[in-house]
Amino acid sequence: MKTLALFIRKHYTRLLTLIAVLALWQIGVMVFEIKEFILPAPLTILAQLFLPRYASQHRWLTHISTTLSEILLSFCVTAVVGIAAAILMTWSRILRQIISPIIILFNSLPKIALAPLFLLWFGYGIVPNVMIAFLVAFFPIVINTFTGLNAVDEDLLDLVRYLHASKWQIFVKIQLPNSLPYIFSGFKISTTLCVVGAIVGEFIASTRGLGFLMKSAQGYMNTALMFASLLLISMLGVGFFSCIALLERWLMPWEES
Repeated sequence: MKTLALFIRKHYTRLLTLIAVLALWQIGVMVFEIKEFILPAPLTILAQLFLPRYASQHRWLTHISTTLSEILLSFCVTAVVGIAAAILMTWSRILRQIISPIIILFNSLPKIALAPLFLLWFGYGIVPNVMIAFLVAFFPIVINTFTGLNAVDEDLLDLVRYLHASKWQIFVKIQLPNSLPYIFSGFKISTTLCVVGAIVGEFIASTRGLGFLMKSAQGYMNTALMFASLLLISMLGVGFFSCIALLERWLMPWEES
């Protein structure tokens, strides 16, 4: 209770603004008699989420768990591959000349155009969605990590080289800690991009997930269900972003300011 009271005291302005917007939305729909398939009222959207007859019909837990699994898996793959590629590019000039054109090539491709190929190669399921999300979110982590690894004061590098530090010691004790703020900046960008990529993949190559549910709702003109799915997608994105921010604060308390 104390934590909840502290949260309300800290964010009461935003909470009041949100409540006011929802109230005006609800009143506007009722006063102007806007059709539900055009713009559903907030209470109608919440009913899709919480009323048992709708919740069992839409199988929220199944779709949420599918989308969440795709987001988490794609982010883990993106983080590991992206950081590894940035380290290789920093470690060797030859590897940088090989890897950089490949990364630029894949980043320039429209990801939606690759979806039919992934569908042909991997079929329906989680794999093509993870691949699409990976390609969407990969570039920011590589660029930010590479920038952080190379954004070291030259005077500091000259000093440790004068003290006969090895290349590995320079990397572990100077370059890697220096790159943490850049890495987490890339993580924060990639979290939202993983959500976008997973939903795009579900639009094209999936039989489960919040994106698939939105696509199905469009066919039945169930706008309230589409808004409810959007609300859950945004909550997943915000929650994931908040987790990365908390991890950053824990690992780098000196950057809190």
